[in-house]
Amino acid sequence: MPVIDTGEVQLSYERSGSGPPLLLIMGMSGTFSHWAEPFLEDLRSSFEVIVYDHRGIGESDPLEGELTIARLAQDAAGLLAALQVDTAHVLGISMGGMVAQELALAHPERIRTLALGCTYCGGPGSSLTSPEVIQRLVEGMSSGDRALAVRTAWEVNVSAAYDSAHADAFEAFSAIGMKRAVPVPVIMAQMQACLAHDTSARLSQLAMPTLIVHGTADQMIPVANAEIMHRLIPGSRLEILDGVGHLFFWEQPERSAELVQDHAAVRA
Repeated sequence: MPVIDTGEVQLSYERSGSGPPLLLIMGMSGTFSHWAEPFLEDLRSSFEVIVYDHRGIGESDPLEGELTIARLAQDAAGLLAALQVDTAHVLGISMGGMVAQELALAHPERIRTLALGCTYCGGPGSSLTSPEVIQRLVEGMSSGDRALAVRTAWEVNVSAAYDSAHADAFEAFSAIGMKRAVPVPVIMAQMQACLAHDTSARLSQLAMPTLIVHGTADQMIPVANAEIMHRLIPGSRLEILDGVGHLFFWEQPERSAELVQDHAAVRA
């Protein structure tokens, strides 16, 4: 992947496809590869898709200093500026959805449409991952067994029904995790940034078309968070995917791409 200087940090990125720009913002412990080809391939027919690795991951600059969601949002804004992209459609998932919220609040003029997947806004009523799931993830990461860590991450990020029916999907997920591991200290810093995230009192400021997508079987971030954001963001559209886990774009790539495409069409 090429690397570009955004002013404060160098980020590795990739552009592919044709059409209006679509910036994809990955979640905690993820790399650009975790978007997975089936989903990306569907998007490339409608967009110039821009993916990148957060600071501390892959060929992007190492993580230095405090990590906050607002800082990651400035990285995203810097990437768009460095690529000379004046405006873009934006999809953020999980932690990336938190980054997308801060990006849209700080730079609304750059956002054509906003899509928030499997994420939360913090504040009253919001809830992150349960202590039991966090314990499983921590045990996997601290075991020293990368295969176990990847398997554990998979099991808490997809629905049990999808896991049992798609061994090939786990093989693809495992290959990504084994090839491009995210350092544990970076994951811990991202987790702390997520815990501190709270845009709930500011979401009413968002005026761009906003889509919210969440699966009912999400173990990482409960689906009730989507309902909260839907109430707080004026005119937002809510799509609930029944029986789908956190990685909804792995479980239903065609449907997920279709939702993003239809949503972007309101402001092409």
